[in-house]
Amino acid sequence: MKFLTNEVKIALAAIVGIVILFAGMQFLKGLNIFSSADKYYVRFTDISGLSASSPVYANGYKVGVVEKVLYDYSQPNNIVAVMGLDKNLMLPKGTRAEISSDLLGNVKLELKFGPNPIDLVQKGDTIEGGMATGLMGKAADMIPQVEVMLPKLDSILAALNTLLHDSAITRSVHNVDQITANLGSTTNELNQLSSQLNHQMPQMLAKVDGVLTNTEGVTRQLNEMDFGATMQKVDRAVGNLEQTTAKLNSNEGTLGLLMRDPGLYNNMNATMRSADSLLMDMRLHPKRYVHFSIFGRKDR
Repeated sequence: MKFLTNEVKIALAAIVGIVILFAGMQFLKGLNIFSSADKYYVRFTDISGLSASSPVYANGYKVGVVEKVLYDYSQPNNIVAVMGLDKNLMLPKGTRAEISSDLLGNVKLELKFGPNPIDLVQKGDTIEGGMATGLMGKAADMIPQVEVMLPKLDSILAALNTLLHDSAITRSVHNVDQITANLGSTTNELNQLSSQLNHQMPQMLAKVDGVLTNTEGVTRQLNEMDFGATMQKVDRAVGNLEQTTAKLNSNEGTLGLLMRDPGLYNNMNATMRSADSLLMDMRLHPKRYVHFSIFGRKDR
């Protein structure tokens, strides 16, 4: 055909190359120009790095992509992001889109579905957006509290440093080492004692068995004793003791008279005093009573 000249062929090849290049760039951005998607709009006051081609996730699954971001210079707090979502995805009313980022700084949108799955958001409607309170958000919220705690931490570290440099702590550590060594030696002694007890235990058990055997013999002898006859003997002994006590309490016999008759007691007491005075006089004046010596010579 004369129409398909070399110039036309070059032009057609250039057009196809441009189309392929555009499609490749859109594919690298996460956009697919060959598949249609339902568009929804999200209103933000701060997009925090959200841009076109940012992925959109629902429950951790990629369901779309941010196609573009519309910034209104007359209303800086009114930023709208256009989402292209899968046609099979239905958004309940009350659904929010939250911006989140990972540790590498990759920004994405997370869809938080509303509570009513029957009342749906219409295609092309606008939903509210915000920032996700993930780990980074919680860490950011903790910064004021950490700033308040820093002076206290400094004072605590200073006190701890002072305490660690105290000589008493060093002595205490040495004492703990000494106590540990003493415990080790005590444990060794206990082990030796336990070993000795283990060796002596059979002999001790044999002695205990002998004691138990003797106890059984004594118990057997007690069981074989005639308690009736023994009690009769005890009764007779008690009767004799009662008779003796009765005689002592009566005026019969010498012991009874001594215990019952005060005159006899007084006479005996007077006799003892007389004998005592006689012995005293004999010791003081022996010449009155003895007039001879052993050798037969008169004492002058």
